[in-house]
Amino acid sequence: MRTRVKICGFTRVEDAVFAARSGADAIGLVFYPPSPRHIGIAEASNIVNALPAFTTAVALFVDAIEAEIRDVLANVAIDCLQFHGDETPEQCRIYGKRYIKAIRMQDGVDVHQLAADYHDADGLLLDAYHPHAKGGTGSQFDWELIPNDCALPIILAGGLDAGNARAAVQMVRPYALDVSSGVETGKGIKDAQKMRAFLKEVTQGDTL
Repeated sequence: MRTRVKICGFTRVEDAVFAARSGADAIGLVFYPPSPRHIGIAEASNIVNALPAFTTAVALFVDAIEAEIRDVLANVAIDCLQFHGDETPEQCRIYGKRYIKAIRMQDGVDVHQLAADYHDADGLLLDAYHPHAKGGTGSQFDWELIPNDCALPIILAGGLDAGNARAAVQMVRPYALDVSSGVETGKGIKDAQKMRAFLKEVTQGDTL
């Protein structure tokens, strides 16, 4: 099975279009004001409208109020929601949209139970735990914490870049990889060469 790739945290149209045309399956847009990759509805709409066909647009939220999420959905052609906070399963599913639930991994996290709790999610995104940040830290967690028989597709995030993407594919065999800071020159500014190199390494990992 081919490993899918989501590149997250776009702030510029040209970066997102390049990623999609280079083979990224999904692009992530951050609607979390404390994040340096946060964008508004107008910018997000411009990015999504410029994407080529068959590219999934994912909107990332962190404990956002319902009205904020519905405002984004009413104005941006979002395909999938990504919840990166402490949202309950009920809070994730009230929008009638496909969704991904992010889990900050550390010892004691029961991935099997979370897969049961969020059983209607499109996947569990496993990211590094940080006490003061909700993703996008560039930190890697211990991949040994990931079960190989999870009931939901696993999306691996946390500290990924072209240097470890191939190993991530070979060791974890996830449904997808999610990268942000590992393909940047600055917060929210994606680097074309880094994105191309990352996608190439994922493809190489699939062939071995």
